[in-house]
Amino acid sequence: MSGDQRRVLYVDDDEGLRSLVRRALERRGYAVTLAATGEEGLARLDAEAFDVVALDHYMPGQGGFETLKQIRERPDPPPIVYVTGSDESRVAVSALKAGASDYVVKTVGEEFFDLLESAMLQAFAQVELRRRHAKAEADLVTSNQRLEALLHEVNHRVANSLQLVSAFVQMQASAVEGVARSALKDTQRRIEAIIQVHRRLYSSEDVESVDMQDYLAALVRELQDTLSSAAAPRRLSLAADEVRLETDKAVSVGVIVNELVTNACKYAYRRGEAGEVRIRLARDGQDLLLTVEDDGAGMAEGGQVHGTGLGGRLIKAMASSLNSEVVYDPAHAGVRASLRLPAS
Repeated sequence: MSGDQRRVLYVDDDEGLRSLVRRALERRGYAVTLAATGEEGLARLDAEAFDVVALDHYMPGQGGFETLKQIRERPDPPPIVYVTGSDESRVAVSALKAGASDYVVKTVGEEFFDLLESAMLQAFAQVELRRRHAKAEADLVTSNQRLEALLHEVNHRVANSLQLVSAFVQMQASAVEGVARSALKDTQRRIEAIIQVHRRLYSSEDVESVDMQDYLAALVRELQDTLSSAAAPRRLSLAADEVRLETDKAVSVGVIVNELVTNACKYAYRRGEAGEVRIRLARDGQDLLLTVEDDGAGMAEGGQVHGTGLGGRLIKAMASSLNSEVVYDPAHAGVRASLRLPAS
C-alpha cells in the first residue's frame, strides 16, 4: 500500500456488497477497511485513522444514524458518506442535517461504485477547503497579532520621542523668563496632550481608538497640576461619557480641550481669585458634544478670546480636521465653548 493512498472505512452488514466495494475501490487506488456493524466501525476508528467513512443506514444492533452521530461527536472526525436505499430520501436528508458530507443511493452494478467514489472525492474536497479556510483564518489572526504588536511599539516610541521633545522644551523654558517662558510652557502642554493619546494606544488592547473618558481624565489631571497654583487656584471638573474615538480625532479633541482650558485658567478669573473650569463630553443624539465653560470675566471686547491668537488658530485648525467648529455662547455669563462632532 503506497503512502498516498486514501484510507476508506466501509461499514455495511451486507457481506457480499462489502467484498464488492473493497475490490472496486482497491482497483481505483484506495486502501479499504471493512466493518459489518456500527460498533465494529467505531472500534476500527479507535484503532486507526481514515480519510473517509462510508456508512450504511440499516444494520443490526447500532444502526447507521446512531453511528453517524457518534462519529461526528469525535474530535476532528473524518467525512462521512451515508448509504441509503432508493426510496429513502427522507433518511438521506436527515443524515445530511446530522453532519454527513454526502449520501449515495444503493444500486446494482458498477454505477454504485462510481457514485460512491464521486461522493468520497466531494467529501475530500470539502475537508481540504475547510482546512485551507482554517489555515487562512489562523494566518490572519497571527498577522493581526503581529500588526498590533508593531502598532503598540510604534506608539510607544512616538510617546517616548515626544516625551524627549517635551523635556527639551522644559529645559528651554527654565532658561528664559516672562512671555517666552509662558509660550514654551504652553507648547509643552500641547505636546503632553498628544503624548497622552499615544500612551493609551500602546498600553491598551485597542490600538486603533482611544478611550476618551480615560484620556480626558488624564489630560485634565495634567492641566490641573500645571495651571492651578496658590496664587491662581483653579478647579477643573470633568464629566465624560464612555466614548472611543479614532487616534487622529482623539488628538484633535485633546488639543482643543488643552487650548480652551488653558485659556480659561489664564484669563477667566482675576489673579488670586479661585475659579472653576468645567469640561464635558457627552453623547447628544447621533453626535458628541464637547463643552468647556467657566464663570469668569467672559469674552474680550469684540467677541474674541484673550491671548496671542495662536491658541485660537490651533482650535480652529483642529476643529476643521473634525469637520466642525468651536462655537461660543454669547448668553453665558463667562465663556462657554462647544464643539459638535459625529460619535463614530
